[in-house]
Amino acid sequence: MTLDFEPVDDLTGPGEAKSNLDLLACLFPDAVVDGTVDIDALRDLLGDDAAPNTAEAFGLRWPGMAEARRLSTLPATGTLLPKPEESVDWETTHNIVIEGDNLEVLRLLRRGYTNKVDVIYIDPPYNTGNDFVYDDKRTTSQTEHETAAGQRDDEGVLQVGEGSDRAQDRKAGASLHTKWLSMMYPRLLVAHHLLKETGVIIVAIGDTEHARLKLMMDRVFGAENFAANVVWQGSGRNDARFTSAGIDYMLIYAKSKTALIQGNVRWTERKTGAAEVAEAARKAWEESGHDPAMATESLKKWWKNAPQDIAKGLGGSRGYKEIDENGRVFARGDLRSPNPRENLMYDLPHPVSGLPVRMHPNGWVYSRGTMAQKIAEGRILFGEDESVSPRYKRFLDELEDQPIRPVFERDRAAAGLYLRRLLGSDAFEYPKDHTVLAKWIDAVSGSNPGAVIVDFFAGSGSTGHAIMDLNAADGGNRRYILVQLDEPVDKDGYAMIADITRERLRRAGEQIASKQTPDVTDIDTGFRSYRLASSNLKAWDGTAQQLNLIEAVDNLVAGRTTDDLLVEVMLRLGVDLTTWLEKREVAGSSLYNLAGTLFAYFGTDITVERANEVAKALVAWRDEDPGDADTTVVVRDTGFLDSAAKLNFAAALEQAGFTTLRSI
Repeated sequence: MTLDFEPVDDLTGPGEAKSNLDLLACLFPDAVVDGTVDIDALRDLLGDDAAPNTAEAFGLRWPGMAEARRLSTLPATGTLLPKPEESVDWETTHNIVIEGDNLEVLRLLRRGYTNKVDVIYIDPPYNTGNDFVYDDKRTTSQTEHETAAGQRDDEGVLQVGEGSDRAQDRKAGASLHTKWLSMMYPRLLVAHHLLKETGVIIVAIGDTEHARLKLMMDRVFGAENFAANVVWQGSGRNDARFTSAGIDYMLIYAKSKTALIQGNVRWTERKTGAAEVAEAARKAWEESGHDPAMATESLKKWWKNAPQDIAKGLGGSRGYKEIDENGRVFARGDLRSPNPRENLMYDLPHPVSGLPVRMHPNGWVYSRGTMAQKIAEGRILFGEDESVSPRYKRFLDELEDQPIRPVFERDRAAAGLYLRRLLGSDAFEYPKDHTVLAKWIDAVSGSNPGAVIVDFFAGSGSTGHAIMDLNAADGGNRRYILVQLDEPVDKDGYAMIADITRERLRRAGEQIASKQTPDVTDIDTGFRSYRLASSNLKAWDGTAQQLNLIEAVDNLVAGRTTDDLLVEVMLRLGVDLTTWLEKREVAGSSLYNLAGTLFAYFGTDITVERANEVAKALVAWRDEDPGDADTTVVVRDTGFLDSAAKLNFAAALEQAGFTTLRSI
């Protein structure tokens, strides 16, 4: 039997309403009848855990919440247009920058990236009371909010007056909160799909919506998966009335905290200043000609002018200030037991006098056997005589990482100054500090060198910059996907904010690449640029004009290319946008090969002869490097001259062993 060409646009993806219904039908077939959920039957099947209709649910609720949730389940109707001309290293990079509304972009990405993202970092617009540029066609006006909240009747008459306990400012404030919450809710719901089970999301937020965002995150990710409320103290205001303020937050949730615990995941960071001290010691060692005494003196001089945060983190003048005969930096540590223990109270003879050295009343930290081993290793530093208590030689390069601190200080002005210098202009105000993002993304991803990071409020591109810096530091191959709204800016030669995003990534990538040495693995400093657009396929508007069969043969929107159509197919079939791609010209059009698992041909006017030519070329190309995976073939639905050509093509592929045919 000849294979059918299943339309690509008939397929459904994870998180979409139809897919959710199919999953429910698999779990509870008795509750889904003729494609409709029987709520009462479902409640019976869930037993006592199902809340009754009259139950008063706990949690954050607001007018418009149901509609915002519904938006997250809609299938995407648009596509992404590839823009190689504004990209960097298009052919080789695995990074992606997308310009367009992030809700539709997230819905487009959901099929290909569900359960594939390690970290999501977002810095959404803070609710300042101004109009949102993210309207999703459903953010509310004051009147709409009052109607949805039941404050206006069917005729639009306001049912709350002077006697109401809802003052005018409270009503206005509720409307503003509603708009912000309804903007964030569907985006977070889709984001939840993208994360792996071990994935983590970080959301930056200010005071205005912190409490409501926390409740929303509890609802979307589960209160049990709350991981941290990070406090970032920036520069405060000396003229503030109550506190100096200047605080931002980062709410961090795991998709499954249980999965992280089972994987023994720990979020750590190096102690402040360890890298700086190591570098100072290296220079001192080299400049001294490998003389321990001279190198130590040089390092002690460096310590006198060391930044306070380094002194605080590593013990200051009592910290890592000495260099031994092997060029290793060390500090002198305590050898006393934290608690009195009789078996740790023993005489320790001085290696010269043979007399017992001075012991702390609690005894030694090591047993006799372990102490003897440490002495043999040269890790115990004795004094001139027995009157001086010995110390433990603790090396800087053995310093263990510490749990990352949830409160830190960092002046935000440094990030703005850095970006101004990088771009040579003041095109973007208040960028996030890419060094701070690198630190937190690295921590929550467990320093995974292959992590996938998504930021769908990209702004100036700080997240992409941070990822490139992390890769440059450890040779990793982390990759980023950034999404920025097509928001006008018209400043310093930039028309859109996304123009700033791309330019920052270009310049930051060039800086990083220029510092690479020949012996270091090449760092991916490129990105593929895409722009959100309507579908490449002409939509039928229901008029008789579009029933013209001759015009309908070419169902591609004017100005779109087969490359554009390929991207739409990849999105609908859930194929990674940076999948290896090769194309060959066959019978007047491009034959695409995506890593041997997907072939696509969008030629038109395909006769029986041309269909045979394309089929032979396709089979030959597949057989050059045959794989075990099923291979999908996609063609343009209107590309065949007649049904005979289409049937001939399908028969040839079926005979060659292809099992999945799609059309668009």
